[in-house]
Amino acid sequence: MSRSVWKGPFVDPSLLKKVEKHKSQSSSMPIKTWSRKSTIIPEFIGVSFLIHNGKKFIPIKISEEMVGHKLGEFSPTRQFHGHTPADKKAAQTAASSDAPKTPGAVKPKEDATNVKK
Repeated sequence: MSRSVWKGPFVDPSLLKKVEKHKSQSSSMPIKTWSRKSTIIPEFIGVSFLIHNGKKFIPIKISEEMVGHKLGEFSPTRQFHGHTPADKKAAQTAASSDAPKTPGAVKPKEDATNVKK
């Protein structure tokens, strides 16, 4: 369920203070935040953030296309390590069974009489 329109987007008040302070100082240090639920607003454009994903901080620079999204969308919390070796072996055997049995085997060409017009 989305947030009510009359309330406006949620931005953590402490994060908003940090962004205002960052813009007034024009420092190049990124802002470290744990507030993944905060919505990106136009004031954040051009600011660098370090967003916590539960284990480490992911560096993100805010652009115009990110406005309206949540900070947590750009810091994935899970990492895909691949499928199990059993799945890889099954895929490899299936691929090898589809290949021709003899190395020099070629499909026979279709005659002109067998081709549909």
